[in-house]
Amino acid sequence: MDTLSQAINPGVLVRSNGLSSLILRKSRSLANHSRISRSSSLKASAIQHSKISTSSIDLNDPDWKSKYERDFEQRFSIPHITDVFPDAEAIRSTFCLKMRSPTEDFVGGYPSDEEWHGYINNNDRVLLKVISYSSPTSAGAECIDPDCSWVEQWVHRAGPREKIYFRPEQVKAAIITCGGLCPGLNDVIRHIVITLEIYGVKNIVGIPFGYRGFSDKDLTEMPLSRKVVQNIHLSGGSLLGVSRGGPSVSEIVDSMEERGINMLFVLGGNGTHAGANAIHNECLKRKMKVAVVGVPKTIDNDILHMDKTFGFDTAVEEAQRAINSAYIEAHSAYHGIGVVKLMGRSSGFIAMQASLASGQVDICLIPEVPFNIHGPNGVLKHLKYLIKTKGSAVICVAEGAGQNFLEKTNAKDASGNTVLGDFGVHIQQETKKYFKEISIPIDVKYIDPTYMIRAVRANASDGILCTVLGQNAVHGAFAGYSGITVGIINTHYAYLPIPEVIAYPKSVDPNSRMWHRCLTSTGQPDFI
Repeated sequence: MDTLSQAINPGVLVRSNGLSSLILRKSRSLANHSRISRSSSLKASAIQHSKISTSSIDLNDPDWKSKYERDFEQRFSIPHITDVFPDAEAIRSTFCLKMRSPTEDFVGGYPSDEEWHGYINNNDRVLLKVISYSSPTSAGAECIDPDCSWVEQWVHRAGPREKIYFRPEQVKAAIITCGGLCPGLNDVIRHIVITLEIYGVKNIVGIPFGYRGFSDKDLTEMPLSRKVVQNIHLSGGSLLGVSRGGPSVSEIVDSMEERGINMLFVLGGNGTHAGANAIHNECLKRKMKVAVVGVPKTIDNDILHMDKTFGFDTAVEEAQRAINSAYIEAHSAYHGIGVVKLMGRSSGFIAMQASLASGQVDICLIPEVPFNIHGPNGVLKHLKYLIKTKGSAVICVAEGAGQNFLEKTNAKDASGNTVLGDFGVHIQQETKKYFKEISIPIDVKYIDPTYMIRAVRANASDGILCTVLGQNAVHGAFAGYSGITVGIINTHYAYLPIPEVIAYPKSVDPNSRMWHRCLTSTGQPDFI
């Protein structure tokens, strides 16, 4: 059995069967990409787009649209306990209006309320795409055929079902938090526990320090209850602790069997979800009646299909403090330049949104958009223009931007991610060197608020998102679903099969309206 770090390579878990979408991007954007293919960030973008632009659809087939829709429905179907246990017993849900607080026992039978219409029908769906593009040249257009034909793409609506497939008194639920810290972890933990108790579950535990907690004999599971988690959302971090990597999938499932865990809630990003999917598959292989449900946690907001992931709004809000500090430092100095580096390994959503929200950023650099530092159209030439015309400037960079200018390393972290070079420091040094060569005095201040942002508590927006994600994760597990994750799609909550959300990281579309809005706000030119 592979180690967990090998098992969580998303590339090996993507479903290969079925039709792929043909994404038709704006022709000018593609032309620009071809001109600057030497950029490593561009290469990464091209690889990403190739995964979704290779199509086996025969557009000459008059029935191609219905075939595509059928294939999409098959790919986005969500695994259920009855796939392996067709005779699994379904009972009336213990989650109803008659029970808003934890039940003491089930001596009198399970509570029910046949008059309550708060359940979700299994056939309810959420529309994945809501914009009907009239042309491939429309900003941000994603089309399946050259005519941008409207094709319906539906995913499963999240929420409590009328029938459940686990008896609460027989459930032992476990929660783990993996990867790095992110605002909202404690909020999700809290509402998973509270919702489990409302269903009637008494045996709830936290596995300390991510997947590592399944194998490290020095780490013991933490009993959880409403009393334990009542106020944890008032603090940042994770009550359970976090870590990267871990034991083999086989060892994890062995540990689950020994502990009697039959519900596992996994909070983490792409790699963690790939691990959760591997655990789900191993449980299926062993014919174990276990529900494995993910809750997407990535501060970078790089999970496919979802409007946003928890922690992102808080990160954007907290980043305002760093940007404002950089602005004040730059504005108060003679020829001041403030450089702020924000999170975003392969996706520049935080840098883009924070720049847009602040209104104080002059240059925003993200991994998805290639740029030159030197030369007539480079970043430094524009900085010189800003110093001459404004007297100061603020640069916001995502951590994954400009990696092609840095020396490559083969170093990996425990999750298997490449250790990035510090482009923030690099652009700071290059700026000082450039202005020294042209004899213009400048004062550069560099701010990296990464760990300050990760450690704060969730703001109100993320608090609501975490609450609903935690609740829906429990609803999905009791409904008998496994190998799924829960997310918000077009403002509605939905369940998605894990392989479909970890195929590759979501990234900023350089031809999207949001990136265009950011460019309008900063006033920056194309640095190519």
